[in-house]
Amino acid sequence: MSRYFLLSFLLILTSQTGYANPRTKALYNSLDPLSISQHLALYELYPNSQEGQNALNDAWNLLSNNSIQHSSSLPLNYSLTNALIALVNKQPNQDPPELSEPELQVMERLGQRLANRRLKGSQAKSEEEVLALPPREIDLARGLFLSEPSPHDWIRIHRYEYMLDLMALQVLARLPKNASPKEKVKALNHFVFKDLQYRFPPHSLYAKDIDLYTFLPSVLDSRKGVCLGVSILYLCIAQRIDLPLEVITPPGHIYIRYRDGDEVLNIETTAFGIHIDSEEYLSVGTRKLQLRTIKEVIGMAHVNHSSIYLQNKEFQEGLEAYQRAIKYMPDDMLIHELMGYSFLFLGKEDEGKKYLQMVIQDIPDHSVNRDTMAEDYLLGKTDAEGILAVFEHVDETRESILEKKKKLEQVVKKYPQFRNGIFGMAVTWLQLHREAEALEWLKRYHQLEPNDPNAEYYLAAVYAQRMNYPRAWQHLKNAERIVAERDHDPKALKALRRELCTRCPE
Repeated sequence: MSRYFLLSFLLILTSQTGYANPRTKALYNSLDPLSISQHLALYELYPNSQEGQNALNDAWNLLSNNSIQHSSSLPLNYSLTNALIALVNKQPNQDPPELSEPELQVMERLGQRLANRRLKGSQAKSEEEVLALPPREIDLARGLFLSEPSPHDWIRIHRYEYMLDLMALQVLARLPKNASPKEKVKALNHFVFKDLQYRFPPHSLYAKDIDLYTFLPSVLDSRKGVCLGVSILYLCIAQRIDLPLEVITPPGHIYIRYRDGDEVLNIETTAFGIHIDSEEYLSVGTRKLQLRTIKEVIGMAHVNHSSIYLQNKEFQEGLEAYQRAIKYMPDDMLIHELMGYSFLFLGKEDEGKKYLQMVIQDIPDHSVNRDTMAEDYLLGKTDAEGILAVFEHVDETRESILEKKKKLEQVVKKYPQFRNGIFGMAVTWLQLHREAEALEWLKRYHQLEPNDPNAEYYLAAVYAQRMNYPRAWQHLKNAERIVAERDHDPKALKALRRELCTRCPE
């Protein structure tokens, strides 16, 4: 229940008989006994009533687990109370309150019992300290704040950390003393997606400002986040309630999971934390899922940030974001490749080639096949403008797809053997629901790159749709052969095989 809805409800109940309405006592008794936000909302309406004071005491006891008594040394005064209300019941896009030194001290004491305080990283004062720590000792929130360019605003850092502390304390208030990990996941899901109503932003918003929905302060302020942004929030709270989670990254996505031996509970943060079978995250070209560390999550936040710079053609800023990311992910070949392209876009061809030489033979363990764009550049089959055209962003509008198609057409006219450009043309035609045109580009791509399982799958699917079943079977078998060589048997190919067996058995 949102704060505004609760306050409105309270006002309706009490509007007929005034401030001293006898219903206030019944209202107090009807509050969720484990809801800190509801108790603080009641106090905010009736600070001078006995029920309001009782609600404030209840909220304090829930936050402190009855371990800190407010007294002359820890006074629950007007200023501190207002700070608690503002932090606990902060509305989306409302600035967090400024905190005085005494209030900061109280917030710190409230958070002392949280599990993240046992991590060495929770006391880090510099990025160098974070980088020197093993991933298991990194406090994600502190690491993210320290990864930002200096100088660090410690008042701001502590304010957001205490917001996370209060979130964690609200989750703990709903848990039994020796709660199981599954109970913690259930409570955390309810808090993040039901109580706070975190949501995935509309595509038109996040595609333009993905950094706003990735970095922790923006996610906390807006209550909206892309998969990485909400996963970061979830992980920061999980570290505080002693919930061990793993970070998993299919290409272009991230989710988190709890694992106990062979038992896996996936947490899809773009869909209210529901469990989705791990196989659903695999694709024709993705044969396994990458397990990431907390240190790598910090790097991925900067990679997401760099995508906005690329979209806005701010290549120097994008390169600097990749350089920040690579400190946390030094062995990630994709970042090396993206840095190489960034140098090319800046006109620094020699430096760009140095990075691209590192990746041309790399086949990531999670992939069926390697990407060919770096190789095509080094072989003179495209230039920096051609690579930019492939990276051109499209949204849900037809106009953006047509604009990208126009740029790709110019590229492949100049470089007719640029494989990513040709495949990009096929994809844009598919997005426009023009299968005949897409088929011609897929056939052209197949002649240049016959071992791409994604293209073979698309060819098989398009031929099946056009009832050319012999060709559909041919390309399906090609795709099956390619993925089998990498010990992969994707669900999509199995589904297409079943469909073909129904329509036209071999």
